[in-house]
Amino acid sequence: MTERFAAAKLNLCLHVTGHRSDGYHELDSLVVHIDQGDWIIVEPADDLSLSVSGAFCEGIPADGRNLVLKAAHLLAKQIGEPVGAKISLIKNLPSAAGIGGGSSDAAATLHLLSSLWNIAVPDLDGLSKLGADVPVSMSPELSRMEGIGERLTHLGDPPVLNFLLINPGVDLPTPKVFAALTEKFNAPLPKELPELHSSEDWIDWLIMQRNDLEAPATDLRPIVGEVLSALRDWPSAKLARMSGSGATCFALFSSWADAQEAEAHFAKTQPNWWVRAARTWNGKDQVSRSTT
Repeated sequence: MTERFAAAKLNLCLHVTGHRSDGYHELDSLVVHIDQGDWIIVEPADDLSLSVSGAFCEGIPADGRNLVLKAAHLLAKQIGEPVGAKISLIKNLPSAAGIGGGSSDAAATLHLLSSLWNIAVPDLDGLSKLGADVPVSMSPELSRMEGIGERLTHLGDPPVLNFLLINPGVDLPTPKVFAALTEKFNAPLPKELPELHSSEDWIDWLIMQRNDLEAPATDLRPIVGEVLSALRDWPSAKLARMSGSGATCFALFSSWADAQEAEAHFAKTQPNWWVRAARTWNGKDQVSRSTT
């Protein structure tokens, strides 16, 4: 039996820069992964199967609709003979939440099964067929995503940043958010990113960036705006922003103690919200299942 942490991703910023003739939107985004996530466990077996447990397992399919099994079948096709594995997904992250839970689950599955079956993971084209966020989820590095996610630039270890994540528990389908976006041609990130060293440098620079999907997401689900307002009003929060297409929002703090203090407050005052303090994850630090 082997297991792998499937880290949530955060879009530190997300600029929508174009709308293609095939309907897809062009993006320019900086992505980090954090120490909150799901877990994938793989055991040898004759057939492929998936079981789902965890705090957010309700409503998660355990059949071919799940991205985990889609990833497993994609890899199995490359072998050309029947292979099997018993896959267990521990679902700690809310789904359809703008933090790439399903994509990270698929990426973790590919890593584990490639080792079990002794086969290389699919190339970028294959990964992209599973979803736009799957390629970036294959690596814990700070990454710049451009195009529809197929143009990736890995930028090394992520900066050390302290977050508070809040998801108010509303459904916010990505296609609806993009459809509600009125301005689809916006300025990209700078061609050359500045050299930023401290967390304060990063926060100061990120304040000047944006998530172009915040406005349509807030129009569709006003509670997203309520979450952002609550985070922006918190005294020690340096920046509040939505991740991806929502509905998860995050605040950035100068210190871990400040993030934990905010977590304690919002967990108590908003018991129906998913509230987690988190830090960037570089793929090397140990993460316990009990902490996610």
